[in-house]
Amino acid sequence: MHLYTYDGSFEGLLTVVFEAFERKAWPTAIEQEQVAQPSMFGDTIRVVTDEQKSGRVWQGLQRRLSKGALEALYYTYLWEQSGFEQLVFDYARLAFESEESIEGNYTATCVLQVQQIHKQVHREKHRMEAFVRFQKSADGLFYATITPDFNVLPLIIRHFERRYADQRWAIYDTRRRYGAYYNLVSTAFINLETQAVSPKRYGVLTADQYDAEEAKYQQLWQVYFDHVNIPERKNPKLHLRHIPRRYWKYLSEKQPRQLKNLS
Repeated sequence: MHLYTYDGSFEGLLTVVFEAFERKAWPTAIEQEQVAQPSMFGDTIRVVTDEQKSGRVWQGLQRRLSKGALEALYYTYLWEQSGFEQLVFDYARLAFESEESIEGNYTATCVLQVQQIHKQVHREKHRMEAFVRFQKSADGLFYATITPDFNVLPLIIRHFERRYADQRWAIYDTRRRYGAYYNLVSTAFINLETQAVSPKRYGVLTADQYDAEEAKYQQLWQVYFDHVNIPERKNPKLHLRHIPRRYWKYLSEKQPRQLKNLS
């Protein structure tokens, strides 16, 4: 039995693949260092991320997999559910050991699971792009918090770079405690210790942190939503299908009229 530990990065996980092939010691479990428990049976192999080794693995996969399959494998890493590391390893191992393309081999459990996960993560990415709502702070920063089911923040950055290229913004994942900050030139990942954005903004903005006009804009949007809404055409089931209840917390039109006293 072989337990592999790594630093939690995608490059670290690819390094695990390299080390396992080099040792011919296939992992029975792969865990992140900060949560791994010492194994009472078998070996614990600590893997240090190596960009050269991870690069060789990725280049090898590029020769064997299509762009869509590579994306699906990366999305599986971002899925973050129990066992995702082993699933990524099994898929990569099957790709390296098969003479033919594995992408349509749905009799292989790992191939079917990776394709299903790809759809789940892509759906969450699309919803985050649609439902994220920014609030303007007093210093002109547009700020939003998210709590996605999967780690889709790296996937939605490009969308917001294109859509809001002319303004500073930050999106913070409160569940994973890191975010992305765009300074009009480039985007960088931030965490609680980063000083580029005040730590006070890592949660919901308080009344004194809003721009003076923010409350008015949110009220205006709520009034617009009320006026375009046609009661006779309400279809709650269809509405929930397109906008599940867990996303309502991002939408101004779904919030109580709590900002009207801020102006």
